[in-house]
Amino acid sequence: MKKVLIGLIVVIALTAVVTAIMIDRWATTPYGKLDYQVAVLLKLFEVTSHPRSFSETTPAELREWFDTRHRGRLVSLHRVEERIIPAPQGEIPIRIYMPGASGVRPVIVYYHGGGWVVGNIDTHDNITRYLAKASGDIVVSVDYRLAPEHPFPAALEDAYTALRWVSRNAGSFGGDPARLSVAGDSAGGNLAAAVCLKSRDLHGPRIRCQALLYPATNLFSLDTESHHHFAEGFFLTREAMEWFISLYVPNREERANPYVSPLLARNLANLPPAIVITAQFDPLRDEGEAYAEKLRQAGVPVKQIRYDGMIHGFAQFIGILKPAGGALDQVAACVNRSNGSLQD
Repeated sequence: MKKVLIGLIVVIALTAVVTAIMIDRWATTPYGKLDYQVAVLLKLFEVTSHPRSFSETTPAELREWFDTRHRGRLVSLHRVEERIIPAPQGEIPIRIYMPGASGVRPVIVYYHGGGWVVGNIDTHDNITRYLAKASGDIVVSVDYRLAPEHPFPAALEDAYTALRWVSRNAGSFGGDPARLSVAGDSAGGNLAAAVCLKSRDLHGPRIRCQALLYPATNLFSLDTESHHHFAEGFFLTREAMEWFISLYVPNREERANPYVSPLLARNLANLPPAIVITAQFDPLRDEGEAYAEKLRQAGVPVKQIRYDGMIHGFAQFIGILKPAGGALDQVAACVNRSNGSLQD
Protein backbone atom coordinates (compact mmCIF):
# COMPACT_ATOMS: atom_id res chain seq x y z
CA MET A 1 0.00 0.00 0.00
CA LYS A 2 2.84 2.36 0.89
CA LYS A 3 4.54 1.69 -2.46
CA VAL A 4 1.28 2.38 -4.32
CA LEU A 5 0.86 5.66 -2.47
CA ILE A 6 4.43 6.71 -3.23
CA GLY A 7 3.96 5.74 -6.86
CA LEU A 8 0.77 7.80 -7.06
CA ILE A 9 2.51 10.82 -5.56
CA VAL A 10 5.34 10.47 -8.08
CA VAL A 11 2.88 10.28 -10.97
CA ILE A 12 1.01 13.35 -9.74
CA ALA A 13 4.26 15.26 -9.28
CA LEU A 14 5.51 14.31 -12.75
CA THR A 15 2.18 15.24 -14.29
CA ALA A 16 2.31 18.62 -12.56
CA VAL A 17 5.85 19.23 -13.81
CA VAL A 18 4.97 18.24 -17.39
CA THR A 19 1.84 20.40 -17.30
CA ALA A 20 3.82 23.36 -15.98
CA ILE A 21 6.40 22.94 -18.75
CA MET A 22 3.65 22.78 -21.38
CA ILE A 23 1.89 25.88 -20.05
CA ASP A 24 5.18 27.76 -19.86
CA ARG A 25 5.80 26.85 -23.49
CA TRP A 26 2.33 28.08 -24.47
CA ALA A 27 2.96 31.32 -22.58
CA THR A 28 6.30 32.00 -24.23
CA THR A 29 6.13 34.31 -27.24
CA PRO A 30 8.67 36.37 -29.21
CA TYR A 31 7.17 39.45 -27.55
CA GLY A 32 7.24 38.40 -23.90
CA LYS A 33 5.36 36.07 -21.59
CA LEU A 34 1.62 35.65 -21.59
CA ASP A 35 -0.10 35.30 -18.26
CA TYR A 36 -0.28 31.53 -17.63
CA GLN A 37 -4.06 31.52 -17.28
CA VAL A 38 -4.35 33.51 -20.51
CA ALA A 39 -2.08 30.99 -22.24
CA VAL A 40 -4.41 28.17 -21.18
CA LEU A 41 -7.48 30.11 -22.33
CA LEU A 42 -5.88 30.73 -25.73
CA LYS A 43 -5.06 27.03 -26.06
CA LEU A 44 -8.65 26.10 -25.22
CA PHE A 45 -9.86 28.68 -27.71
CA GLU A 46 -7.57 27.16 -30.33
CA VAL A 47 -8.95 23.64 -29.95
CA THR A 48 -12.64 24.49 -29.51
CA SER A 49 -15.19 25.40 -32.14
CA HIS A 50 -15.07 29.01 -33.27
CA PRO A 51 -15.09 30.92 -36.59
CA ARG A 52 -11.91 29.89 -38.43
CA SER A 53 -12.16 32.32 -41.31
CA PHE A 54 -14.04 35.57 -41.33
CA SER A 55 -14.24 35.49 -45.12
CA GLU A 56 -16.50 32.45 -44.72
CA THR A 57 -18.47 33.71 -41.69
CA THR A 58 -21.73 35.65 -41.68
CA PRO A 59 -22.63 38.21 -38.99
CA ALA A 60 -25.52 35.96 -37.90
CA GLU A 61 -23.18 32.98 -37.41
CA LEU A 62 -20.68 35.04 -35.46
CA ARG A 63 -23.43 36.47 -33.26
CA GLU A 64 -24.71 32.99 -32.46
CA TRP A 65 -21.21 31.89 -31.42
CA PHE A 66 -20.44 35.09 -29.50
CA ASP A 67 -23.73 35.04 -27.60
CA THR A 68 -23.06 31.55 -26.22
CA ARG A 69 -19.44 32.08 -25.12
CA HIS A 70 -18.69 31.41 -21.46
CA ARG A 71 -17.86 34.54 -19.52
CA GLY A 72 -16.87 35.39 -15.98
CA ARG A 73 -19.07 35.35 -12.91
CA LEU A 74 -22.01 37.68 -12.29
CA VAL A 75 -22.37 39.77 -9.15
CA SER A 76 -25.75 40.43 -7.57
CA LEU A 77 -27.20 43.94 -7.34
CA HIS A 78 -30.09 45.66 -5.59
CA ARG A 79 -32.10 46.00 -8.80
CA VAL A 80 -31.72 45.64 -12.56
CA GLU A 81 -34.31 47.27 -14.78
CA GLU A 82 -35.02 47.05 -18.50
CA ARG A 83 -36.30 50.06 -20.41
CA ILE A 84 -36.93 51.11 -23.98
CA ILE A 85 -36.07 54.73 -24.75
CA PRO A 86 -37.22 56.80 -27.73
CA ALA A 87 -34.85 57.64 -30.56
CA PRO A 88 -35.16 59.47 -33.88
CA GLN A 89 -34.49 56.17 -35.66
CA GLY A 90 -36.90 54.12 -33.53
CA GLU A 91 -36.26 52.81 -30.03
CA ILE A 92 -33.17 51.79 -28.05
CA PRO A 93 -33.21 49.07 -25.37
CA ILE A 94 -31.22 49.90 -22.25
CA ARG A 95 -30.54 48.09 -18.98
CA ILE A 96 -30.18 50.03 -15.74
CA TYR A 97 -28.05 48.54 -12.95
CA MET A 98 -28.79 49.93 -9.50
CA PRO A 99 -26.29 48.94 -6.79
CA GLY A 100 -28.26 50.33 -3.85
CA ALA A 101 -31.72 51.31 -2.68
CA SER A 102 -31.23 54.89 -1.55
CA GLY A 103 -29.42 58.09 -2.41
CA VAL A 104 -28.81 59.96 -5.64
CA ARG A 105 -25.92 58.29 -7.44
CA PRO A 106 -23.54 59.10 -10.30
CA VAL A 107 -24.32 57.43 -13.61
CA ILE A 108 -22.04 55.55 -15.99
CA VAL A 109 -23.37 55.07 -19.53
CA TYR A 110 -21.79 51.86 -20.87
CA TYR A 111 -21.26 50.78 -24.50
CA HIS A 112 -20.50 47.09 -25.07
CA GLY A 113 -17.78 45.73 -27.33
CA GLY A 114 -18.10 43.31 -30.23
CA GLY A 115 -16.66 45.00 -33.30
CA TRP A 116 -19.86 47.03 -33.91
CA VAL A 117 -21.24 43.76 -35.38
CA VAL A 118 -21.81 41.40 -32.42
CA GLY A 119 -22.50 41.77 -28.72
CA ASN A 120 -25.39 43.21 -26.73
CA ILE A 121 -26.33 44.12 -23.16
CA ASP A 122 -26.55 40.40 -22.30
CA THR A 123 -23.06 39.49 -23.52
CA HIS A 124 -21.55 42.20 -21.33
CA ASP A 125 -23.85 41.76 -18.35
CA ASN A 126 -20.99 40.58 -16.15
CA ILE A 127 -18.91 43.72 -16.81
CA THR A 128 -21.76 46.15 -16.22
CA ARG A 129 -22.86 44.38 -13.05
CA TYR A 130 -19.34 44.34 -11.67
CA LEU A 131 -18.80 48.01 -12.55
CA ALA A 132 -21.99 49.04 -10.76
CA LYS A 133 -21.03 47.04 -7.68
CA ALA A 134 -17.42 48.25 -7.60
CA SER A 135 -18.23 51.92 -8.18
CA GLY A 136 -21.51 52.22 -6.31
CA ASP A 137 -22.74 54.13 -9.37
CA ILE A 138 -25.77 53.41 -11.50
CA VAL A 139 -24.73 51.86 -14.81
CA VAL A 140 -26.85 52.22 -17.93
CA SER A 141 -25.96 49.71 -20.66
CA VAL A 142 -26.96 50.66 -24.20
CA ASP A 143 -28.11 48.13 -26.83
CA TYR A 144 -27.13 50.19 -29.88
CA ARG A 145 -27.80 49.11 -33.46
CA LEU A 146 -25.25 46.82 -35.12
CA ALA A 147 -23.60 46.65 -38.53
CA PRO A 148 -23.83 45.58 -41.30
CA GLU A 149 -27.60 46.09 -41.09
CA HIS A 150 -26.91 49.50 -39.57
CA PRO A 151 -23.48 50.84 -40.55
CA PHE A 152 -21.89 54.05 -39.26
CA PRO A 153 -23.24 56.40 -37.99
CA ALA A 154 -26.08 54.29 -36.55
CA ALA A 155 -24.22 52.96 -33.49
CA LEU A 156 -22.85 56.41 -32.64
CA GLU A 157 -26.28 58.01 -33.08
CA ASP A 158 -27.78 55.52 -30.63
CA ALA A 159 -24.88 55.98 -28.22
CA TYR A 160 -25.30 59.76 -28.20
CA THR A 161 -29.11 59.59 -28.06
CA ALA A 162 -28.84 57.34 -25.00
CA LEU A 163 -26.40 59.74 -23.35
CA ARG A 164 -28.80 62.67 -23.86
CA TRP A 165 -31.74 60.63 -22.58
CA VAL A 166 -29.82 59.69 -19.42
CA SER A 167 -28.81 63.31 -18.90
CA ARG A 168 -32.46 64.39 -19.06
CA ASN A 169 -34.04 61.45 -17.24
CA ALA A 170 -31.45 60.32 -14.68
CA GLY A 171 -33.69 61.50 -11.85
CA SER A 172 -36.33 58.94 -12.81
CA PHE A 173 -34.07 56.12 -11.62
CA GLY A 174 -32.10 57.84 -8.87
CA GLY A 175 -29.24 59.10 -11.01
CA ASP A 176 -27.45 62.44 -10.83
CA PRO A 177 -27.15 64.06 -14.29
CA ALA A 178 -24.44 66.37 -12.96
CA ARG A 179 -22.22 63.33 -12.34
CA LEU A 180 -22.31 61.55 -15.68
CA SER A 181 -19.54 59.36 -17.15
CA VAL A 182 -19.21 57.13 -20.20
CA ALA A 183 -17.38 53.82 -20.53
CA GLY A 184 -16.93 51.06 -23.05
CA ASP A 185 -14.71 48.20 -24.16
CA SER A 186 -13.18 47.66 -27.60
CA ALA A 187 -15.78 48.89 -30.12
CA GLY A 188 -17.67 50.28 -27.13
CA GLY A 189 -14.53 52.15 -26.11
CA ASN A 190 -14.47 53.62 -29.60
CA LEU A 191 -18.08 54.75 -29.19
CA ALA A 192 -17.42 56.19 -25.72
CA ALA A 193 -14.52 58.26 -27.07
CA ALA A 194 -16.58 59.39 -30.08
CA VAL A 195 -19.53 60.32 -27.85
CA CYS A 196 -17.22 62.59 -25.84
CA LEU A 197 -16.09 64.32 -29.03
CA LYS A 198 -19.65 64.69 -30.29
CA SER A 199 -20.99 65.97 -26.98
CA ARG A 200 -18.21 68.57 -26.85
CA ASP A 201 -18.78 69.64 -30.46
CA LEU A 202 -22.58 69.87 -30.09
CA HIS A 203 -22.50 71.39 -26.58
CA GLY A 204 -24.29 68.32 -25.31
CA PRO A 205 -24.34 66.75 -21.83
CA ARG A 206 -21.29 67.40 -19.67
CA ILE A 207 -19.32 64.19 -19.22
CA ARG A 208 -17.06 64.08 -16.21
CA CYS A 209 -15.02 60.99 -17.14
CA GLN A 210 -14.42 58.66 -20.08
CA ALA A 211 -13.30 55.11 -19.31
CA LEU A 212 -11.92 53.31 -22.35
CA LEU A 213 -11.09 49.61 -22.12
CA TYR A 214 -8.73 48.54 -24.94
CA PRO A 215 -10.47 50.92 -27.36
CA ALA A 216 -10.28 50.95 -31.15
CA THR A 217 -9.23 54.51 -31.98
CA ASN A 218 -7.95 54.34 -35.58
CA LEU A 219 -10.08 52.47 -38.10
CA PHE A 220 -8.37 54.17 -41.03
CA SER A 221 -5.05 52.37 -40.59
CA LEU A 222 -3.96 49.18 -38.82
CA ASP A 223 -0.27 49.93 -39.36
CA THR A 224 1.06 49.71 -35.81
CA GLU A 225 3.60 47.44 -34.16
CA SER A 226 0.94 45.73 -32.06
CA HIS A 227 -1.26 45.07 -35.08
CA HIS A 228 1.69 43.41 -36.81
CA HIS A 229 2.99 41.46 -33.80
CA PHE A 230 -0.39 40.17 -32.64
CA ALA A 231 -2.07 39.71 -36.02
CA GLU A 232 -3.05 36.16 -35.12
CA GLY A 233 -2.90 33.76 -32.22
CA PHE A 234 -3.91 36.20 -29.47
CA PHE A 235 -7.73 35.97 -29.69
CA LEU A 236 -8.49 39.19 -31.62
CA THR A 237 -6.88 38.94 -35.06
CA ARG A 238 -6.02 41.43 -37.75
CA GLU A 239 -8.37 39.57 -40.13
CA ALA A 240 -11.21 40.01 -37.63
CA MET A 241 -10.55 43.75 -37.26
CA GLU A 242 -10.49 44.25 -41.02
CA TRP A 243 -13.78 42.36 -41.30
CA PHE A 244 -15.45 44.31 -38.51
CA ILE A 245 -14.30 47.65 -39.92
CA SER A 246 -15.45 46.78 -43.45
CA LEU A 247 -18.95 46.12 -42.14
CA TYR A 248 -19.14 49.09 -39.77
CA VAL A 249 -17.65 51.67 -42.15
CA PRO A 250 -17.80 50.32 -45.73
CA ASN A 251 -16.57 53.63 -47.17
CA ARG A 252 -12.81 53.70 -46.59
CA GLU A 253 -12.57 57.49 -46.81
CA GLU A 254 -15.17 57.83 -44.04
CA ARG A 255 -12.88 55.88 -41.70
CA ALA A 256 -10.81 59.06 -41.27
CA ASN A 257 -13.82 60.79 -39.68
CA PRO A 258 -12.88 61.63 -36.06
CA TYR A 259 -16.19 60.15 -34.91
CA VAL A 260 -14.99 56.86 -36.44
CA SER A 261 -11.30 57.22 -35.61
CA PRO A 262 -10.92 59.51 -32.57
CA LEU A 263 -7.12 59.27 -32.81
CA LEU A 264 -7.30 61.24 -36.06
CA ALA A 265 -9.21 64.16 -34.53
CA ARG A 266 -7.28 67.41 -34.95
CA ASN A 267 -8.50 68.84 -31.66
CA LEU A 268 -8.81 66.80 -28.47
CA ALA A 269 -8.89 69.75 -26.10
CA ASN A 270 -11.70 70.21 -23.57
CA LEU A 271 -12.59 66.53 -23.42
CA PRO A 272 -13.41 64.71 -20.17
CA PRO A 273 -10.63 63.25 -18.02
CA ALA A 274 -9.88 59.72 -19.19
CA ILE A 275 -8.72 56.34 -18.03
CA VAL A 276 -7.42 54.15 -20.86
CA ILE A 277 -6.85 50.44 -20.20
CA THR A 278 -4.74 48.45 -22.65
CA ALA A 279 -3.44 44.86 -22.84
CA GLN A 280 0.13 43.86 -23.72
CA PHE A 281 -0.84 41.22 -26.32
CA ASP A 282 -3.68 43.14 -27.97
CA PRO A 283 -3.58 44.31 -31.62
CA LEU A 284 -5.36 47.49 -30.44
CA ARG A 285 -2.76 48.22 -27.75
CA ASP A 286 -0.71 50.84 -29.61
CA GLU A 287 -3.64 52.89 -30.91
CA GLY A 288 -5.22 52.94 -27.44
CA GLU A 289 -1.99 54.15 -25.89
CA ALA A 290 -1.45 56.65 -28.70
CA TYR A 291 -4.90 58.07 -28.00
CA ALA A 292 -4.10 58.41 -24.31
CA GLU A 293 -0.90 60.27 -25.16
CA LYS A 294 -2.67 62.54 -27.64
CA LEU A 295 -5.30 63.38 -25.01
CA ARG A 296 -2.52 64.17 -22.55
CA GLN A 297 -0.81 66.47 -25.06
CA ALA A 298 -4.14 68.27 -25.54
CA GLY A 299 -4.26 69.02 -21.80
CA VAL A 300 -6.75 66.33 -20.87
CA PRO A 301 -6.00 64.54 -17.56
CA VAL A 302 -5.30 60.90 -18.40
CA LYS A 303 -4.53 57.72 -16.50
CA GLN A 304 -3.22 55.03 -18.86
CA ILE A 305 -2.62 51.48 -17.62
CA ARG A 306 -1.21 48.57 -19.62
CA TYR A 307 -1.94 45.10 -18.24
CA ASP A 308 1.05 42.90 -18.99
CA GLY A 309 0.40 39.33 -20.04
CA MET A 310 -3.19 40.10 -21.03
CA ILE A 311 -5.05 39.86 -24.33
CA HIS A 312 -7.91 41.80 -25.88
CA GLY A 313 -11.18 41.33 -24.01
CA PHE A 314 -9.58 40.19 -20.75
CA ALA A 315 -11.90 42.29 -18.57
CA GLN A 316 -14.80 39.96 -19.36
CA PHE A 317 -13.13 37.06 -17.55
CA ILE A 318 -14.18 38.21 -14.08
CA GLY A 319 -13.40 35.56 -11.48
CA ILE A 320 -11.17 33.73 -13.99
CA LEU A 321 -8.43 36.27 -14.65
CA LYS A 322 -7.44 38.35 -11.63
CA PRO A 323 -6.58 41.45 -13.73
CA ALA A 324 -10.17 41.52 -15.04
CA GLY A 325 -11.54 42.68 -11.70
CA GLY A 326 -8.46 44.82 -11.16
CA ALA A 327 -9.04 46.75 -14.40
CA LEU A 328 -12.70 47.35 -13.59
CA ASP A 329 -11.76 48.41 -10.06
CA GLN A 330 -9.42 50.98 -11.60
CA VAL A 331 -12.25 52.26 -13.79
CA ALA A 332 -14.59 52.45 -10.80
CA ALA A 333 -12.03 54.39 -8.76
CA CYS A 334 -11.34 56.86 -11.55
CA VAL A 335 -14.94 57.68 -12.42
CA ASN A 336 -15.60 58.38 -8.75
CA ARG A 337 -12.82 60.90 -8.24
CA SER A 338 -14.80 64.04 -7.57
CA ASN A 339 -12.03 66.40 -8.63
CA GLY A 340 -11.61 64.68 -12.01
CA SER A 341 -7.80 64.68 -11.73
CA LEU A 342 -6.60 61.42 -13.22
CA GLN A 343 -3.03 62.42 -13.94
CA ASP A 344 -0.44 59.64 -13.52
